[in-house]
Amino acid sequence: MNMPIWPGTWVTERLGVRLADAGGDLRVADLAGLAVRRNPRRAHLVVSPVLGKHVPADPRTIYAAGRLLGLRAAAVLGADVPEDLRAAAVLGADVPDDGWETVDFQEVKLPAGPPLVVGYAETATSLGHVVADSFADADYLHSTRRPVPGVALLGRFDETHSHATEHLLLPADPAWLDRDGPLVLVDDELTTGRTAQATIRELHAVRPRERYVVAALLDLRTDADRAGFAALGEQLGARIDVVSLAAGEVELPDGVLERSRDLVASLDAPGTTGTTGAAPVTRVDADWPAGLPEGGRHGFAAAHRPVLLEVADRLAGTVAAGLPDGASVLVLGSEELMYAPLLLARALAGLRPGPVRFSSTTRSPVLPVDAPGYAIRTRLTFPAHDGVDTDQARFAYNVAAPGRSAGFDRIVLVVDRAGDTPALWGAGGLVAALRGVCEGVTVVVVPDLRPEQDPQEGTR
Repeated sequence: MNMPIWPGTWVTERLGVRLADAGGDLRVADLAGLAVRRNPRRAHLVVSPVLGKHVPADPRTIYAAGRLLGLRAAAVLGADVPEDLRAAAVLGADVPDDGWETVDFQEVKLPAGPPLVVGYAETATSLGHVVADSFADADYLHSTRRPVPGVALLGRFDETHSHATEHLLLPADPAWLDRDGPLVLVDDELTTGRTAQATIRELHAVRPRERYVVAALLDLRTDADRAGFAALGEQLGARIDVVSLAAGEVELPDGVLERSRDLVASLDAPGTTGTTGAAPVTRVDADWPAGLPEGGRHGFAAAHRPVLLEVADRLAGTVAAGLPDGASVLVLGSEELMYAPLLLARALAGLRPGPVRFSSTTRSPVLPVDAPGYAIRTRLTFPAHDGVDTDQARFAYNVAAPGRSAGFDRIVLVVDRAGDTPALWGAGGLVAALRGVCEGVTVVVVPDLRPEQDPQEGTR
């Protein structure tokens, strides 16, 4: 039997970028592939198969990874965490489709009371939500790159290596951070940890506290980076712990930025937008309770969680009624809107026959290479459709099928009302691109909470 090629091999062979493993029950290679960024500040992109961003994956696997990360954060905060959750369950290894119900993810109560969980836009918005699901009574907030008129800015910090550097904190309730208890900061990957340190400084200035936990799928910091966290904790008079599912380091050879720029220049074809097709399109306006946030941009209280789960189950029934039995389905979130679409995908996976996968669109510009051993095989390019940074293109990776292989039969795109614009539906837009790579598109529109219009909604 042929073993699958690790989806970082291509980058390692051409750029010399390597992921070294630090040991543990999960290897870095289990949770990461590699691609080449179209970004002058960083050559590589670590691509997670369990994040639900660049690589379509089983939504149950994505959710399990986030819950296991949440349990590791809970353990370092003193909770009694069950030992029978096998790390292999995160990757779906040896777990049959009907066996996921036996993976018992129960909410954990902390001795010191529930934490506040904060996630990062755009890649970790859903991951942070799922980590918050791990704790009883935990509230959640994620940073955003979408300014919202009428909502006071609570904090701002930069992600210097990113394509879009600025993060905004926009809770509907200005007192969202003013509570006791630890703060759990969630990201998909720690490379240097500088962004996490800047965030802790910003949050500590707003509301000092004694305990912070940084939780990431991958911890790739060097020893010097780790020392920086210890120094920051000493400076602030706070304890800062870091937990992850796997740990190691990124090894970068000299000249890697120049070599990656040469690769992008030689291989980045201009004609990689989606081809407009004739696949039929169905629109579903979600039946949504008044005041229920669609995500954590303005704060998501623990009381919202069971309501959103019920809404996702109901919505899955509506969507499933329009899908043929046995069809392969991709549920596609849009940028920061990932958690509600993930719950929809998870409900669909348990409701109907046929494979269901989940991923989401992104601002991140990455070089696609249709070759074995590379993590980003195909790319759809389309204009922004939410009115923010409209001069910057948006992308959907690994949605179109590579080479001559079959793609998804149906794609379920989930957008909020801010993204339900003519740019979404028009020629060259995302819907037109998706129509060219599948046999049918369902567009689900959910209302986005707008605190300036609903001043009492979304508060804790």
